[in-house]
Amino acid sequence: MTAAGPTALLHITEEQTAALVDEELALEAARAAFAATVDGPVFPSLAVHGSDPRNRFTLKPSASPTHAGVKIGTYWPGNPEHGLPRHHSTLLLFDQTIGRIAAVLEVGAANAYRTAAADALAVDLLARPDAATLAVFGTGHQAAYEAQAVSRVRPMGEILIVGRDAGRAEQLAGALAARGHDARAAGAEEACAQADVIVTATTASADTPPLFDAGWVRPGTHISCMGADAPGKRELPPELFSGARVFCDLPGQARCMGESQHAPAATVLTPLGEVLVGRTAGRIDDSDITVFDSSGIGLQDLCLGLALLKKMDISL
Repeated sequence: MTAAGPTALLHITEEQTAALVDEELALEAARAAFAATVDGPVFPSLAVHGSDPRNRFTLKPSASPTHAGVKIGTYWPGNPEHGLPRHHSTLLLFDQTIGRIAAVLEVGAANAYRTAAADALAVDLLARPDAATLAVFGTGHQAAYEAQAVSRVRPMGEILIVGRDAGRAEQLAGALAARGHDARAAGAEEACAQADVIVTATTASADTPPLFDAGWVRPGTHISCMGADAPGKRELPPELFSGARVFCDLPGQARCMGESQHAPAATVLTPLGEVLVGRTAGRIDDSDITVFDSSGIGLQDLCLGLALLKKMDISL
């Protein structure tokens, strides 16, 4: 199947993309996206809100030599009252000849795979090869996807779930156990003391204390902070940056809306794409504390959307 002419709008539904996406497809799309950041254009994201300031959305533009588009990611906290998830994503792809929208892809479920794939890529590039214990801070929509994706690149002997709500932490641990993982709920200090890899996937902000103390993190730990993607968000203790090697998707954006908005000005931010293509070293020593600051870039969405269309045998 191929797309129709430039005036025909292609619509790929949420049901279609959710049925097609999987962790392997998402990880390969992430590899393509981060490799493309090295020499190609990378546009910063824009975080704004709806008419009700509690309703937020981001615009993530992107372009490759052959395609361009924008992902709109929404967070409407009142959606459960309507029987809908709080998060949704829509990818718009342009007709490169006339500048009109050629395709609309609903990618709500696929976006969760996309975000977790960036985490998995960072773990693959930066975590110690023998990393075997994972701590996940967060019990919401994204946390299970992160645990699953990371476990594909590092076989985790144990997964520790940390949440503000003990019941939800137990529930997520039970869901992961049902999928074959050795998972249990744990406190923040215990999780940091045991973890080789820490993933933060929360909605925490600078108005609340950091998720853990910097002194609880062991030498050699890798940390992927996935929750800070807008000004004012914060998950990590700022003191952690002074003793860590910090990587990100886009340095300028990380400073404005990623976890690194709270980092000291002298902190060096290394693009993860440069590690992927071998231009820059990742982990240098087993004792390094490495941090991946993921605020999300449109190239991830573009590459994922094109991979989904390819799987459907559709070309634009």
